[in-house]
Amino acid sequence: MRLILLWLLNACALLAVAYVMPASIHLASFATAMIAALLLGLVNAALRPLLVLLTLPVTLLSFGLFLFVINGLMFWLAGSLLDGFVVSGFWPGVFGAFLYSIIASMLSSLLTIRKGK
Repeated sequence: MRLILLWLLNACALLAVAYVMPASIHLASFATAMIAALLLGLVNAALRPLLVLLTLPVTLLSFGLFLFVINGLMFWLAGSLLDGFVVSGFWPGVFGAFLYSIIASMLSSLLTIRKGK
């Protein structure tokens, strides 16, 4: 149940990013946001660890700032793979991924589990 709620909250976060950045990120519908949130999760689970490992020297030299580039590329890749989810370029992908992570973490903090009750 918690996984489905997180998926819904991530889709809402993606809609919020599209609302904040309407000129560069576009979502066709809530169903597209659901599929895009699932695709972002799969892309980040499958490709991101490999890219982080391969770019470890650059990431260390940039004091971790290269991770923003990797997140932006993953966001842009998801936008290019899915019809109805449009990310207009690299920099909108970086800013969109940054906003998405902030909004999604704020929304997911609403689902904290209280232990001992």
